[in-house]
Amino acid sequence: MRWMAMAAGAAILAGAGLRMEARQARPKKPAPMMVTTGEPTATKEKPLLPETFAGWDAAEKPKPVSDPGQLDNANVAALKEYGCTGGAVADYKRGSETLSVKALTFNDVSGAYGAYSFYRQNGWPKADIGTGGTSDNNRVLFWKGNTVVDATFSHVGPMSAAEMRDLAKGLPSPQGNRALPPPILTGLPQGSLEKQTTHFAQGPAGYAGAGGVLPAELVRFDLDAEAVTANYSLTSGPATLTLIDYPTPQLAEAQEKKIRAYIKAGSGAQPAFPKPLADSDQASLEVLHTGPIVALVSGDAVPDESHKLLAHVHYSAELTQMPQDRESEVVKTSQFLMGVAMLVIVGCSAAVLLGFFLGGGRALWRVARGKPVSSVYEVEFIRLHLED
Repeated sequence: MRWMAMAAGAAILAGAGLRMEARQARPKKPAPMMVTTGEPTATKEKPLLPETFAGWDAAEKPKPVSDPGQLDNANVAALKEYGCTGGAVADYKRGSETLSVKALTFNDVSGAYGAYSFYRQNGWPKADIGTGGTSDNNRVLFWKGNTVVDATFSHVGPMSAAEMRDLAKGLPSPQGNRALPPPILTGLPQGSLEKQTTHFAQGPAGYAGAGGVLPAELVRFDLDAEAVTANYSLTSGPATLTLIDYPTPQLAEAQEKKIRAYIKAGSGAQPAFPKPLADSDQASLEVLHTGPIVALVSGDAVPDESHKLLAHVHYSAELTQMPQDRESEVVKTSQFLMGVAMLVIVGCSAAVLLGFFLGGGRALWRVARGKPVSSVYEVEFIRLHLED
């Protein structure tokens, strides 16, 4: 058996040697050469607006814009507060019809939603486009991710909304914490809320431009405050709820006292009441703070309903799970350890099977020759034939 194993090993080594000689004798294939001309080509980003979509063809190639002032010079201060980083503009044609599109990009979803709520006027009907949309005659406004699109049709048809939905499909979607909506929106009570009246502000220009109730300097946006206003249809009359989110509860408590004193001053307040506050029933004005949020009710509702509306405003500290990279270090380490474990299992299994195969084959060979299964049973000793 040992001679046969040695012969088989010699044959295997001889075959391996022949294959190695053949491999060495084979001419090597030359390595491919990379020829570059000029500067290396950079990866091109997908344009924000397409050259064609839903039957519309761009009259000229869509123009990227980096200055928010070129997108809306009249409201450039508000756009900068919302974190506008630029955008793109394009004019499209389809037969005799025209379509002017302006896309604005922002640092995150909060800025895009704030700009959308800044441009959307109360009473505009809701449109199912992107994350949220609305329309006003020939004008269609919607937002998706960190992009706001303002489109003006020469003629609005029954398929205009579907065409805008086709345009929204190609817009980018941010990831990570840039995809989180403003947390302050969760503090708005949903009962009796008029859905198309919410306005989110991150600075004085956006707050005042969207019809803020309080003077912007009293809100103190310089303290990193954020504000949201919304209209409610209460039984006794319309009401406006203002929520102001401050970084800490201590700042909220201090500002609540100042806002309360300002409202109590009435006609003698400095600065003077803005029009939304001056048109409100002074008896229905009420303010409180919960956690880092200051809430104010204005409008024409009776004091009891104003108090009930404020009672539904509450702050709850919740931890938000941030989206993680799929290939995190923890995942990579666990995958490596699982690979090592699988390699050990496969190696042990192969060793057991190989031992069983070789040992079993040797045992069968010995049995076929009329010998014991194992050589242990072969006791060799010297005999002295002393019969004579």
